[in-house]
Amino acid sequence: MSLPPLPAQPAGVAWPTEAWPEGELPGLAQTGFEALIDEAFEGQPSERLGETHALLIVQGGRIVLERYGDGCGPDQTYPSWSKAKSITHALVGIAVGDGKLDVSAPADVPEWRDDERAAITLDHLLRMSSGLQWVEEYVPGQPSDVIAMLFGDGQDDVAGFAARFPLAHQPGSFWQYSSGTTNIVSRILARTLDAYGPDFEAFMRARLFEPLGMTSPVPKFDAAGTFIGSSFCFCTARDFARFGLLYLRDGMWEGRRLLPEGWVDYARTPTPQQPLDEPYGAHWWLGVGGPGSFSANGYDGQFTVCVPDLDLVLVRHGATPLDRKDDLRAWVGEVVDCFRRVS
Repeated sequence: MSLPPLPAQPAGVAWPTEAWPEGELPGLAQTGFEALIDEAFEGQPSERLGETHALLIVQGGRIVLERYGDGCGPDQTYPSWSKAKSITHALVGIAVGDGKLDVSAPADVPEWRDDERAAITLDHLLRMSSGLQWVEEYVPGQPSDVIAMLFGDGQDDVAGFAARFPLAHQPGSFWQYSSGTTNIVSRILARTLDAYGPDFEAFMRARLFEPLGMTSPVPKFDAAGTFIGSSFCFCTARDFARFGLLYLRDGMWEGRRLLPEGWVDYARTPTPQQPLDEPYGAHWWLGVGGPGSFSANGYDGQFTVCVPDLDLVLVRHGATPLDRKDDLRAWVGEVVDCFRRVS
């Protein structure tokens, strides 16, 4: 399929490694933009959106809107939840660029060496099509493998917990969203680098966070030293925007390639086995900001949305009830569409 081109950093606009350049909003007066922003921040919690803690919009490499809820601000770190999956994708990409990993090769998982799961590739895991049995459920009182992994029996070794699950489908034949698969990927990367806990965090900072000027990230690790890449990397809204801009810029930063050529396209290419409701790529969601957009999405309404045709990154953090997630997703799309109407 044809992917929309990724825009380069505009000439004369500084990269936000040290500080974010600021710009002006385009003329959005007749688009309903102000009403959408007021809905998010006035009279919280909003009936449709719940609480909005932070909203930051970057266009053309400049911050054009930055607003925070009561008691929140630019220096506060916000939970990633599953936005961390897209950070994990970037870390894998760095190792692929170094020639240390091959996404088409069988995944390095010791528990699978002597059974049918040995056919699972790293690509299957990144595309959530491994075929592994898994229940990703967040409703209290319901059986949930993800809750058991993060907060129950699996919390000391999240990847080991997830790797024990049997196949429910042939690898590559069925899409099933699974935080367990991301933590398996995280351990594969740790094994490849022979880096756990503080050593893995040093890799994250040296190869990803520091080149972007991301000073706020707080990644979390389990007792086995595995980065809990499914769920836990706290950052400021501005640092999440830096990460989004890296992907919008095709993995380039200040003239230096941080992610291998084609890695961002890999992230935003639809997985052959698609979910019924929202399209998915490789550890990135697709379409929330309109055609060609791709996003890192997290529980409770965390978003980093990259919109190539508008050269726009939108970061939203908050606490949105699970039964309002579709409303929030629609609101994000409406906000982005306001820019599309005047572009």
